[in-house]
Amino acid sequence: MSNAIESVVMAYVQTGQLDVLLDLKAHRERLAASVRDRADFDFGVLLGQLDDDIGIIEAGIRRLRAANEPRLEIDR
Repeated sequence: MSNAIESVVMAYVQTGQLDVLLDLKAHRERLAASVRDRADFDFGVLLGQLDDDIGIIEAGIRRLRAANEPRLEIDR
């Protein structure tokens, strides 16, 4: 699944859609929180995948923010 989320994140980074990436990350975090406290089933694999997805999304957010930061020119 990480290849799929990587492709999705790359598309959003290329099109500059920071708000969508933030929503995607928040959604994954809500999903993780909803299953983290459940004791009726072992959601370890799902939580691992959600954590991986969140990491990929965060990398995309950082990349997009870095691309949008104003560059400081240093006089020499």
